[in-house]
Amino acid sequence: MNPTVSMLAVLLVSVSTVLIAINGLRLSRTTGDFYVASRTVRPWWNASAIGGEYLSAASFLGIAGLIVISGQDGLWFPIGYTAGYLMLLLFVAAPLRRSRAYTIPDFAQIRLGSIKLRRLTSFLVVVICWLYIVPQLHGAALTLGISTGLPGWLGSALVMGIVCVTVLAGGMRSITFVQAFQYWLKLAALAIPTVFLLLHLGLSGESATLGGAVFDTGTEPGASRGLYYNISLLVALLFGTLGLPHVLVRFYTNPDGPSARKTTAIVLGLLSLFYLFPTVLGILGRAYTPELASNGNADATVLLLPSRILGGMAGDAVTAIIIGGAFAAFLSTSSGLVVSLAGTISQDLFGGTVRGFRISAVIATVVPLGLALGTSSLALAGAIGSVFAFTACTICPLLLLGIWWRGLTVAGAISGMLTGALGCGFALFAATLVPNQPDSLHDLLAQPAAWCVPLAFLVMVLVSRFSRHRAPARVDAVMARLHVPEAVNDSLS
Repeated sequence: MNPTVSMLAVLLVSVSTVLIAINGLRLSRTTGDFYVASRTVRPWWNASAIGGEYLSAASFLGIAGLIVISGQDGLWFPIGYTAGYLMLLLFVAAPLRRSRAYTIPDFAQIRLGSIKLRRLTSFLVVVICWLYIVPQLHGAALTLGISTGLPGWLGSALVMGIVCVTVLAGGMRSITFVQAFQYWLKLAALAIPTVFLLLHLGLSGESATLGGAVFDTGTEPGASRGLYYNISLLVALLFGTLGLPHVLVRFYTNPDGPSARKTTAIVLGLLSLFYLFPTVLGILGRAYTPELASNGNADATVLLLPSRILGGMAGDAVTAIIIGGAFAAFLSTSSGLVVSLAGTISQDLFGGTVRGFRISAVIATVVPLGLALGTSSLALAGAIGSVFAFTACTICPLLLLGIWWRGLTVAGAISGMLTGALGCGFALFAATLVPNQPDSLHDLLAQPAAWCVPLAFLVMVLVSRFSRHRAPARVDAVMARLHVPEAVNDSLS
């Protein structure tokens, strides 16, 4: 792997990102531009931008690494990541856009009219976003360290520095252009190497699957999990997608509810196309870099495969393409999270002004950078899976019940979210203290979504029932806003 070529790839992606963001600065003037791009982003642009920010380090590097370690069990991640958008399409996209909110805490206050609930929601959004950013920075550290030999912390610092510049430049308007560009860059950065590697193996007469041997069980002891683990993981991914702050805020940028639904449908297609390639690379990794499963470097599979299969200048060139795409993944996801964080912090602490947004953006980048520099890298997809479980137990019940059940009360929402947050947080912490064995207590704790999500919903419903005399006074008007098409609402107002 040629360090000079790898560094050139990183610099090219970084400069391109900054130049596109500067173009966004030329177009960003109002508060609406910074928070929701003035709600003028069309479905294809928005779908590409969502694909750009959703396909994170876990998707670009982690999926292939999981398949190397656990074989077919690793396929639950791309399935769950994609299917979660079907849930968004059916239950959340259009009503959320019609709420006319800027952030998820805004939605909570519009729906239930409670400052306490808003503050709790804001706190959870901040925690989720920071936890989600940290694995992106670990991925950047891993990529820069392997590809150039430079200290890994430089990768984390580079990503957050560029993200801070792009977000400060023009907020949501800037990163919409950046993320749309980066989706197609990431797709090409995996598609081109995958095609080259398969062509090379085919022309040389080698088997891409070692005659089917790569589809055997996991390559390290305990890699293949039981039925409960896989079901719980799927629950976390399906319901967790419904509560990701950086994804949900993008629906506020659509002009109306129908365009939000169309955006979601396009995203389903874009994600399905993308996940073909890390899956194939994971299969190739099981065949040609199996040792990565046992030495703890499975997340480096995508980075190391070209030099292992192709070698020479061809291997260096293909690796450079992958490295550029990897940095695009870190940048696009982190920028979406920082915009979501900046909007939430600014609304609650700085009055929702453009200046407040920019101050909040700096805060939103500095804190996770410090966390990343002070912690060691975990398995990327597994770390993101834990964030999905936490989100599924907290933000998701608030959104689903808030949108579809008029009986939700403030006491019910707060009780359910606290139950989900404390239950999931305790379980994930306790899992680090229990021996990691399949079909054991460790699985119940490490993947708590199967029991924690129903518990959060149940508490939210029961407490709302007992406190129904304290239901919001304007619930009928708010529910009408969420479910009646914009044209009808405008004619009645």
